[in-house]
Amino acid sequence: MFETLSAFIADYGYLNLFVLSFLASTVLPFGSEALVVALVFQGFSPFSVVMVATTGNFLGSCTTYYLGLKGRHVLEKYLSPSPEKLEKSERLFNKYGVYTLLFTWVPGIGDVITMVAGLMQLSFRSFSVLVFIGKFGRYFAIAYSVVFFSNGL
Repeated sequence: MFETLSAFIADYGYLNLFVLSFLASTVLPFGSEALVVALVFQGFSPFSVVMVATTGNFLGSCTTYYLGLKGRHVLEKYLSPSPEKLEKSERLFNKYGVYTLLFTWVPGIGDVITMVAGLMQLSFRSFSVLVFIGKFGRYFAIAYSVVFFSNGL
């Protein structure tokens, strides 16, 4: 079974990573970090892994931003984020401003932060730059930690 899984990852690694990273940055409860680790450990290019994961995760965040942009009623009807998470994210935005978007990679509140950015009609340019930097930083840290620690073993 492990050989089959390894072959599947090797054959469709980047595609799987893109899809999983995209889904992980929506309100769906997925995570892409384990696949990043597996691909780098199997010898995939760390830079390519980081860029594919970042792009997928960023585009998923753009989807959530767009849903927020269309209004709270759409979010409440289809995604039903908890009022507590929305209020917490709005407080963070009011306190720290747009730089809150650098933390959209944080599990639990990251997706809500992107929703709130849309709800607050934040410019897409600011959203794009800050979210991409934050997501890139996370995947860079994960991938290159694997490289660092696997070389030391």
